[in-house]
Amino acid sequence: MFPAALRVFRGSDLGQDLAEYCLLTALVALLALGIFSFVSGGIQGMWSAADTTLVAANASTSSPAPGGQSTSR
Repeated sequence: MFPAALRVFRGSDLGQDLAEYCLLTALVALLALGIFSFVSGGIQGMWSAADTTLVAANASTSSPAPGGQSTSR
């Protein structure tokens, strides 16, 4: 009985394509997640640098000039 069942399982490969597609989809999803997290860190750093520059520029134009006059118009 066991050898007959073993032959049935050995000869049957009906679900093999589905399993391969699932593994391939999981690999693509993991790669996309890794790329997204790598790129998002770079974008966040670039945004922080731009924000710091804008805050510094705003502070320098908003502060009163020597003599009590404001430099903003």
